[in-house]
Amino acid sequence: MLAAYDEVKEIILPTLGPERRATYSPFLPISPRTGVVLQVPTVARDVDAGTITYIDPETGDEETAPVTGGRVKCQWKADWALRWVALGVDYEMAGKDLIDSVTLASKICRALGATPPDGFIYELFLDETGQKISKSKGNGLSIDDWLAYASPESLSLFMFQKPKAAKRLYFDVIPRAADEYYQFLDAYFRQDVSNRLANPVWHIHSGHPPEERLPVPFSMLLNLASASNTEDADILWGFVTRHRPEVTRESSPALDRLVHYAVRYYHDFVKPKKRFRAADPVERQALTALDATLAALPADADAESIQTAIYDVGRSFERYQARDKPGPDGRPGVSLGFFSTLYELLLGQERGPRFGSFVAIYGVAETRGLIASALSGALSSPAAAASG
Repeated sequence: MLAAYDEVKEIILPTLGPERRATYSPFLPISPRTGVVLQVPTVARDVDAGTITYIDPETGDEETAPVTGGRVKCQWKADWALRWVALGVDYEMAGKDLIDSVTLASKICRALGATPPDGFIYELFLDETGQKISKSKGNGLSIDDWLAYASPESLSLFMFQKPKAAKRLYFDVIPRAADEYYQFLDAYFRQDVSNRLANPVWHIHSGHPPEERLPVPFSMLLNLASASNTEDADILWGFVTRHRPEVTRESSPALDRLVHYAVRYYHDFVKPKKRFRAADPVERQALTALDATLAALPADADAESIQTAIYDVGRSFERYQARDKPGPDGRPGVSLGFFSTLYELLLGQERGPRFGSFVAIYGVAETRGLIASALSGALSSPAAAASG
């Protein structure tokens, strides 16, 4: 670097303002007296000795310091290129906001007689409103934040997908990423070789994805927590084992990890936002009809038959009929508004799970209890809203 000092300096100076140019040096000496990084110009340098000489701003004396051994700090514009050269970096990823810095560092790298690494420029991360994530604004989501609520693999999947597209990175995307990871993992073992290579989990696990199955998705665990208003992992496991007795903590450690993630996520993000509302007359009729339908189901009804029964309730009300989307039997389909109504009245949220699967795991009797509470106004009362 010392040998190419002048060339490097000439590359960097045009990118600086007039005042900064006057004192610029790629090396910032660290005061041996105070440990402070000194932004002072270099008045001399000895390439053979590997030293620079500068004027101490406090004493006015000339001081000489080696550029190695932690005696200087590299200016950031030069530091990136120096790392490339020193470490032999041959591939570098950077966000689009660093394009100019990549160009500058590449010029410095060439000036030092090295080849700049091949690069990949990715799009920026945005917050939930579409604004660029910024440390100063505090609208970011750190790696540690993500890993408090979902697995490292789910974060790897989020990073892997569509690297050239701007991504909204905020807490609401975590449950979907957690479920998508296991969807890809489940699909992997049913794919041929060519499709496996296109599956993200092949890359996330360096060609050796684990054979883990997830009997209950993360989103469903969140809705079970919401319906039961619980932050107890044992209660969530109770719902799971009642529905799938063969599934245990020992047989499905991945699910056990996800249960604990779900409890934490529910407490921090779902519970504070739960808002129940009172049912209008048509909605009360629909809830009453749904309650009667659930009561008439056989004790061994599975998720699919429950979903069909719920579907029939929805399309029996003109408000919820989707005439542009007929069912297999030619009768009107059911609008998404019907299920949104169930989520809002019974779970206190705008979105939710496939309702038949939810009832199968949560329990028919327990779901009827939610309906009874909604019809009595208990869920939408001020006390219920205050308790979450």
